[in-house]
Amino acid sequence: MADGRKRKWEAITNMARTETTRIKLRRTGCILALAIVAVACASISGAAQDEKNPGGAPPKAGPAPRTADGHPDLSGVWFPDMRQYAPPAMAAVAQTVPFQPWAAAKIKAMSPAELELARPSVNCAPRGTPGMWFANPYPVQLVQTRDELIQLNELNTNFRVIHTDGRPHTKNPDPTFAGEATAHWEGDTLVIDVIAIDERTWNNFIGWFHSDQEHVIERLSRPSENALIYQVTIEDPKVLTRPWTSEPHQWSLHHEDLEEYYCTNNNELEQYKSLVKDAGGAK
Repeated sequence: MADGRKRKWEAITNMARTETTRIKLRRTGCILALAIVAVACASISGAAQDEKNPGGAPPKAGPAPRTADGHPDLSGVWFPDMRQYAPPAMAAVAQTVPFQPWAAAKIKAMSPAELELARPSVNCAPRGTPGMWFANPYPVQLVQTRDELIQLNELNTNFRVIHTDGRPHTKNPDPTFAGEATAHWEGDTLVIDVIAIDERTWNNFIGWFHSDQEHVIERLSRPSENALIYQVTIEDPKVLTRPWTSEPHQWSLHHEDLEEYYCTNNNELEQYKSLVKDAGGAK
């Protein structure tokens, strides 16, 4: 990379490569660095202060509340453990993904600018499934009814409605960012089956693209009052050599409302396009 392009890339990286400026600092009490240059916060749970938790101390972890039909009630506002977005954690996960050789080569061949340009966040696009969990450092709110689980994402003010009555998928559903989801209970775990996911979404922050054949199985459980556990299995016969299952990830209960957040007028997009164009002209 020529010196001019290198300086230009470094300037953009320092200014815009993370989404740190989009985090509400009042929520955390510490700077949340995201994506490729993320640094884990020392404590997220201790930052929230509300009437139920004077002084910001989290409530004592009692048993999970249950609905009238006996299932755990997943309702609440849930904050992620930011350590999962730290560079070592994301790199470790990437090493476990069983990409087919062509897919691994495609990701490896992408320049830093090309990776950034393809990221849904840079394009103000929805994260999709499972990106709304794995590539989303913002809180989510779950509202559970007898036959539905409603997920409200602060990020881009997105939502999805999941039927929990075990109904089958529709025939040949049109692709959507969140995909078509149907769910059923297996004991205290809600199992969500998702197909027809728009190929413009990524499964993580760092280039895990997918095909139109991706099949996602999500598992949500609430082992205690304050903890929500999310785990996912991804099948993609066009991109992966075998199914991949994540480690369980924990979200923590907080008592505050989601805020409105839309990604608009993102100047990063044109800057990254300029970098890619400059690099192409130098070849």
